[in-house]
Amino acid sequence: MSDDPLQKLRSQIDAIDDQLLKLFNQRAGCAVEVAEVKRKSSDQSGGSINFFRPDREAQVIQRIKALNKGPLSDDEVGRLVREVMSACLALEQPLKIAYLGPEGTFTQSAAFKHFGHSVSTIPMNSIPEVFSSVESGHADYGLVPVENSTEGVISHTLDMFIDSDLRVSGEVEMRIHHHLANQSQDVSQIGQIYSHQQSLAQCRHWLDQNFPKIERVPVSSNAEAARIASQNPAVAAICGLPAVENFNLQVCFENIEDLFDNTTRFVIIGKEDVGPSGDDKTSLLISTQNRPGALLGLLQPLADNGISMNKIESRPAPERKWEYIFFIDIDGHQTSENVQKALQQLKKQAALFKILGSYPKATL
Repeated sequence: MSDDPLQKLRSQIDAIDDQLLKLFNQRAGCAVEVAEVKRKSSDQSGGSINFFRPDREAQVIQRIKALNKGPLSDDEVGRLVREVMSACLALEQPLKIAYLGPEGTFTQSAAFKHFGHSVSTIPMNSIPEVFSSVESGHADYGLVPVENSTEGVISHTLDMFIDSDLRVSGEVEMRIHHHLANQSQDVSQIGQIYSHQQSLAQCRHWLDQNFPKIERVPVSSNAEAARIASQNPAVAAICGLPAVENFNLQVCFENIEDLFDNTTRFVIIGKEDVGPSGDDKTSLLISTQNRPGALLGLLQPLADNGISMNKIESRPAPERKWEYIFFIDIDGHQTSENVQKALQQLKKQAALFKILGSYPKATL
């Protein structure tokens, strides 16, 4: 048996696992020591303790991915490191993350992707409730959808930033797969298809081809659609795998989204500014003076300072008819010299100027 090559490999794996266990606990011990140092520093200064550092976590993942030589992919290594950091952080202080619920939504999946599974997720009924939960201190951070590659921006999320003092602390990109599921996999029983309005739109062509005569019913979330389908054999839900599993449904058709790269971007909202990680993005809220060339004047400082703008979106200004607020994402951190210079120039020209936050770009 000792010459069995399979047995030898298994013995090697066992030995490696033993080393991993020791290293995991060594890292966890360091995390506990970090927490103690932070507590002592806070006691001396009288300030609050910030256990979670988005910039530091992004730097750790960037460094590990740069060192990776396979066979695991960079993203897979990043996800493993994220879970280790999540477990270690929970020893310092478990994070509470408010998200647009109910349980089983893509937003909850995005929360786990960004923070790891050693956090406490708190489902909220609406985007304003997510903001309120963070503002009140009930949650440490919130997570809300901001745009989809197929259907565009989530306007309700953008509008919340106009009056909120919360900061954008990070972003998550999720590849969205939609599945049609019901109780039995018997499609002949389907009389109605429930889902969130965005998901119905993202699967519109597939539904037109496969269920053109079946009524489509929009509901508050895909998880809510799955819950209804679990109680009614005539209802099918368009939802993700977490909702399928939570409500014991059967998948009739997989990946029914019209575009193969259908992706949703989520933002993390918190109270603290985030330091530079080395690969950052800054989000701005700006309104222009109502005069010819005003928008060009706002964008010119970005070009003059060599700053790439990767998104601009307009929303009607509250209580000002035919005037607009622009949400802009640019590359770089607000503390960088060229970004600082551009922002100073923008502020002089804008009727309203607000930095929503600088934060690490999505790493996974």
